[in-house]
Amino acid sequence: MDGEGQAVGAARERVVGLTSDADVDPAPATSSEHFVMLLRRVRDQSGLSYRTIARRARVHGHVLPPSTLGTTLSRGTLPRREVVIALLTACEVPVDRQETWLAQWCRLAGTQTVPPRLLANGAGLVEGAAAWPVADVAPARAVPVPRQLPAGPALFAGRARELGCLTELMDRHGAATAVVTGAGGVGKTWLALRWAHDNLDRFPDGQLHIGLRGFDPAGPPMPPLAAVHTFLQTLGVPPAAIPDGLDAQVGLYRTLVAGKRMLIVLDNARDADQVRPLLPGSAGCAVIITSRHQLTGLVATDSAHPVALDLLTPTDAHQLLARRLGEHRLAAEPAATAGIVSRCARLPLALALVAARAATHPHRSLAALADELRDGSHRLDALTGDSTTDIRTVLSWSYHALTADAARLFRLLGLHPGPDISAPAAASLAAMPTRRARRLLTELSDAHLATEHLPGRYTFHDLLRAYAAEQAHTHDTREQRHAATGRVLDHYLHTANTARLLLGPHRDPTTLAPPAPDVTPEPLASHSEALDWFTREHPTLVAAIHTAAEAGFETHTWRLADLLGPFFNRRGHWHDWHSTTHAALHAARRLHDHRAQANAHCWLAELYAWIGRHDDTDTHLDHARQLYDRLADTAGLAYVHLCRGWVHQPQHRYHDALHDAQQALHLYTTAGHAHGQANALNNIGWYHAQLGDYQQAITHCRQALTRQQQLGNRSWEARTWDSLGYAHHHLTQYQQATTCYEHALTLLRDLHNRYYEAKVLNRLGDTHHAAGNPHTAHKTWRHAWSILHQLDHPDAPTVHTKLTRHPEPSASPPTNGRGADADPPADRRAWLRSHDGEPFRR
Repeated sequence: MDGEGQAVGAARERVVGLTSDADVDPAPATSSEHFVMLLRRVRDQSGLSYRTIARRARVHGHVLPPSTLGTTLSRGTLPRREVVIALLTACEVPVDRQETWLAQWCRLAGTQTVPPRLLANGAGLVEGAAAWPVADVAPARAVPVPRQLPAGPALFAGRARELGCLTELMDRHGAATAVVTGAGGVGKTWLALRWAHDNLDRFPDGQLHIGLRGFDPAGPPMPPLAAVHTFLQTLGVPPAAIPDGLDAQVGLYRTLVAGKRMLIVLDNARDADQVRPLLPGSAGCAVIITSRHQLTGLVATDSAHPVALDLLTPTDAHQLLARRLGEHRLAAEPAATAGIVSRCARLPLALALVAARAATHPHRSLAALADELRDGSHRLDALTGDSTTDIRTVLSWSYHALTADAARLFRLLGLHPGPDISAPAAASLAAMPTRRARRLLTELSDAHLATEHLPGRYTFHDLLRAYAAEQAHTHDTREQRHAATGRVLDHYLHTANTARLLLGPHRDPTTLAPPAPDVTPEPLASHSEALDWFTREHPTLVAAIHTAAEAGFETHTWRLADLLGPFFNRRGHWHDWHSTTHAALHAARRLHDHRAQANAHCWLAELYAWIGRHDDTDTHLDHARQLYDRLADTAGLAYVHLCRGWVHQPQHRYHDALHDAQQALHLYTTAGHAHGQANALNNIGWYHAQLGDYQQAITHCRQALTRQQQLGNRSWEARTWDSLGYAHHHLTQYQQATTCYEHALTLLRDLHNRYYEAKVLNRLGDTHHAAGNPHTAHKTWRHAWSILHQLDHPDAPTVHTKLTRHPEPSASPPTNGRGADADPPADRRAWLRSHDGEPFRR
């Protein structure tokens, strides 16, 4: 036996062999000084040095310094309770006597509650006490290792990335605090329990679990005091021995778990203040917190690690259904399965509810279930369950936790037509300043009732959208909803008008009525800002036009569609151009607005010309001519004549086309329309080129070019450079032609006009080929074909034919006109039809 072991043995003999209770019992201590004197007596009788006592005693997981013991017992003031327990345990005072000491300490400290007794099997307050045997003390009640985890989720699929993130986090830090956040029903608890059950061997000292009711209609969130009290009882502390006050309970809780390897799952937390007292005070314990709020405070100040949970991937959503229904049932109805996944928004809870309905009705088709989910207004009715799984109920927990202003904004977002929204548009929707809207959107994002999927742009999935709209129809009057829709349509209309003017004049500027009060259109200052705005808002603007038509905002319908035409033209969004312009025409007819009808007919004529549907072009130009004639609109009639070439050119009636272009110039001159005159001069030059009079073509196109540059109309300037390139090419002036085409391409790329870029590239390839540069020609044609194919334009096969006839020696042309590019959307192929001849491109 070494020296320390001999000292310990001697100490045990002295303490156990005491015959007087006063030797180990402080009663009746009359003061703190008297209490400390009795403690010194116990230490003296043990024969142990302060160094030995310090090695054998730990407080909150930290070694008690010898100097602390010496100072405590020399100054005569009442020591901390942990120091008393550490000293008595190190000196091997029997456990029942320790309780007497602690009762006396409580009386002197003014505390009414007696701390828990130190268990002889090591479950006491001082780490390592069990290593020192107390042979003469009867063993205390053993506390079982806590195993509080609920059963693991039966329907669990996917989440490999998030599970791996938790594992990597725990591997890297030994133990850590993870905050799993996400919307209601997204599977936060499922993820926490799945990982916990898969990693039980990491935590031999047990698992604690508590539901904090952060978002629960049954009652308010659980106070931290109640949660800590529950954990203390689980850890073996008798109710009578639990101290009063949150701080005392937290200290005791952290002492009990110090040095242990435990997992603590804090489910459904409301905020950081609710869970912070439940975090262990030392390393060793891992914590998983789930919450609908982001709990950024824990991440910032408590070294917590966020794990954000989003919707399932389509593949994982399919797998979740398959685990309940079987792959064979899903394979029998693949379209219905895809519809269910989509209409459940890939939300795990919604998918589980549908799977449960399908499982309880095995003879009912999945198509019938998918149909129930089709109607947005009744979609939530098909996703009912008990009080904890009903979709409405689950979403309501987050909704009712919002501030009043945030709840109102959430409801109004359900009325917004587009897939996402910017903060300025949300401000107009809710009639509030943009700064206020941003703060409320942040609140919604923190509560996972909205997602900032791009910087400054917010969205939510379809089930949240349906719930928000339902709340709007419940809490807001019809007049309030109508006004909100009108405000957001005003926002898009006035911003689109600014953007269209910045893109370059095409027709006369639109005169708009002032926006509604509290509508703040977005400030745009340049061509690039305007184009970026149109690009970002493209899906929302299309949806806004159709929403305006359905809601009776006829003027917004046709004006928005009219403003979007140039953008759709540049980008080749012909399907959207087609649907929105038809909506505009119907709205104009309902308004009996002849000018709006004429404008819509002109847009449709131009659209059909671009895609080669020349009969339709002719029909709509006739309608437009009749309307402009009734209105005595000279500039409108000039535009109709300008467009007539789109009908004449495929039939090679270039003399008729030239005559119409000259008529357009005359009418534009009469109307004093400078832009129209410049455009007509370009078309006159083009038709001269088609008739073989290339010098006349160059003369008229140079006049047009000068005017276009003076007017700053870069779009038509690019077309005029293209016309000049064509004329020079046919005069075998290939260098001049190349220079003209390059000027056109520079402008078109800056304007992001992809279709016209492809048209110019096609002709530039012809020039390179004629000039004896086959490699450059092939490369240029291939670039043109790639753009046309991506746009699914009927001209793509024409360019592909050139690639086939003149292959590059080192490469092969794309197979079947497709190559490596993805197929274009089927909805565009459905209405774009092939044609004979090249459509006129102005």
